[in-house]
Amino acid sequence: MRPASRQPTRRTFLQLAAGGAAVFAPGLSRAQSYPAKPIKLILPYAAGGGPDVLTRVFADKMGEVLGQRVVIDNRVGAGGILAGQIAAQAPPDGYTILLGSSSHVTQKLLEPKAEFDPMTSFTHIMRLSTAPTLLVAEAEGPFRSAADLVAAAKAAPGKFNYGSGGIGSAAHLAGAGFANFTGIDVVHVPFRGSVEIVPAILSKTVEFAFPIASTAVPQVKAGKVRALATTAPRRLPQLPDVPTLKELYGSDDLVLESWSGLWGPANLPPAIVAKLNEAALTVARMPEIIAVHERIGSPIDTTATPAEFTAFMRSETAKYTKLVAAAKIGTQR
Repeated sequence: MRPASRQPTRRTFLQLAAGGAAVFAPGLSRAQSYPAKPIKLILPYAAGGGPDVLTRVFADKMGEVLGQRVVIDNRVGAGGILAGQIAAQAPPDGYTILLGSSSHVTQKLLEPKAEFDPMTSFTHIMRLSTAPTLLVAEAEGPFRSAADLVAAAKAAPGKFNYGSGGIGSAAHLAGAGFANFTGIDVVHVPFRGSVEIVPAILSKTVEFAFPIASTAVPQVKAGKVRALATTAPRRLPQLPDVPTLKELYGSDDLVLESWSGLWGPANLPPAIVAKLNEAALTVARMPEIIAVHERIGSPIDTTATPAEFTAFMRSETAKYTKLVAAAKIGTQR
């Protein structure tokens, strides 16, 4: 004889509901109490360079907004690959985030075996800023214009070096693209970080370079290097006498602006993403933050939502795929 089927009682429903709440409560509680301890922001740049200085100022303010310190962790190596891999492997709890950049996109194109993918290994939180690069040479050297440099390089093929903060960095991409466009035969010398570029020029290890504006503008104003041109779409307000490569050569192919933004590991809880996005947007709107970014040529340029940042990155990946192939950067290691 089959036992009579039992209909769920009100008590059963209450028990099931309580069980479900027990399952979801820990995650909800973590999101509501976040952050409960300092947040580590991994930075793929050397200490003391323009990106490092800018990010530290931003991180201090973001810590004030969140009520917990945001601590910078400089992880320099392989043009950002090391920092990317560390961040991608971190727990998705919001206590490890990364300053992701256009360099991470190019690195993945150049090193497919890198243990992260900019699109799938991270949660995209917010784009922070954009910045062009500057073509710079020794301040007391013989080159007073981009044309001077090109003419000298063509007269001595294979004898001129250009420096960068690493293979696949914005400086490398700009230098390789410039060399390809102008037809000069020059040697790429990658360093461990952008902070090493200007000392290399001063020591005559390299003849020229394309550091990003946040690194280059202070050095130009200090008289350490001379700016010959910029890869910006228009002249920089900080250096109004410095022409763009676009106006010198009439090609959009020489326009290049790197960007940076906040990423977390994949599967970061939406509530934590929202809290980080809101805090970063709050800081980005502060007049003092806007001023310091504009002063050194790396203006605040935010996305409104994480979804907008993801869409932007998708288009940037397509653009950099084309640039890397055209400049043959994979062959210029």
